[in-house]
Amino acid sequence: MQTNFTEDQLRDPSMAQANKILRSCVHCGFCTATCPTYQVLGDELDSPRGRIYLIKDMLENERVPDATTVKHLDRCLSCLACVTTCPSGVDYMHLIDQARAYVETHYKRPWHDRLLRAVLAAVLPYPGRFRAALVGAKLARPFRRFLPDPRLRAMLEMAPARIPPRSPRDDPQSFVPDRPRMRVALMTGCAQKALNTDINDATIRLLTRLGVEVVVAQGAGCCGALTHHMGKDSHGFAAANIRAWTQESGAGGLDGVVINTSGCGTTVKDYGHMFAGTDLAQEAAQISAMTMDISELLMKLAPDAALPVCPDHPARGMRVAYHPACSLQHGQRVTEAPKRLLAAAGFEVAIPADAHLCCGSAGTYNLLQPDISGRLKTRKVATLEALAPQVIAAGNIGCMMQIGSGTGVPVVHTVELLDWMTGGPVPAALTSDPLPQPVPVLRP
Repeated sequence: MQTNFTEDQLRDPSMAQANKILRSCVHCGFCTATCPTYQVLGDELDSPRGRIYLIKDMLENERVPDATTVKHLDRCLSCLACVTTCPSGVDYMHLIDQARAYVETHYKRPWHDRLLRAVLAAVLPYPGRFRAALVGAKLARPFRRFLPDPRLRAMLEMAPARIPPRSPRDDPQSFVPDRPRMRVALMTGCAQKALNTDINDATIRLLTRLGVEVVVAQGAGCCGALTHHMGKDSHGFAAANIRAWTQESGAGGLDGVVINTSGCGTTVKDYGHMFAGTDLAQEAAQISAMTMDISELLMKLAPDAALPVCPDHPARGMRVAYHPACSLQHGQRVTEAPKRLLAAAGFEVAIPADAHLCCGSAGTYNLLQPDISGRLKTRKVATLEALAPQVIAAGNIGCMMQIGSGTGVPVVHTVELLDWMTGGPVPAALTSDPLPQPVPVLRP
């Protein structure tokens, strides 16, 4: 793509980066085939290629964004399916991030939009506030039909029927096995600590069972993704994590930072880029380099994916529909590890059609764009249920909440199933009702 940034503009490192990314686009349109919003809306401006044109015009001319441009940029999920598809290696992730930050500083949204986004930024990254908000949403849910804004209705509907009690394992501490072979820091997250405490509990049990010392570091918290994707500053959250893990590494040594929420993992692995040229550049790059999804760490511990499972476990042969979260398959390019681990543990793993397409969760997207999100959820649930699974597994809390709100099939984290198969308790989602029996799937 031809660009026309001035020499003065290109002295700004962010503009120079945008110029480089824009010039790598060759207009081929391959991205439109895998873009969920283009699939649903059919508008060229709701495809990566269309948004790239809008971003080019906005940044090159340094103009105040208009409502139409903002609308189409807001509709982007940041699922990064286009990045996986692009034959030219266009770094769309960092381009859309820069565009959102530009919109945030140059465009004045309507007051109700500003208020809504400010509330989300002030609540979601803080587990205590988020838990209180969930309680309030649960109480107000019966009155949601009286709310004029569909986004407010979506917020009330997001609250789970049961808000889990706070887990003491999320507090700063160390979990030391009898014979440690590795020491890692576990990111316990923010929304996950309010929505589903079983995931961190299962991760800690599984890793210590495998001889890994697990540290919940003092001072670590939200990764920053929730505010980052709204164009707001996320560096404060990220810097706190970098300092906490760097200090922990210096004090007792760390073999890695393990993350069981793939949306967070994609962001933490990008800390090196986010802090390039700053005082934290070296520490940020080191943290990014040592960050692993839980499935990546498990593959390091068991390269052949053969965890020490119970050979006569009652769950052997259970049909699992595996949903690959966008942030895991596109953001981190982790595609095979979760499936291999589940299959080696004894589950029958089934993959839905169009597995590359987003479920519509995407951080705060299901709250800010409920109509598009709902349409994507309906499509995703249909492809998963077509597999006649007994359980659905995913590696991201946002996907789990989104899919779980649209199906009666139990939805659990991949690590919960692996913990169960290696001696842990039955996942809570599988204890309330009898498991659905698999329906024979006709194959040609």
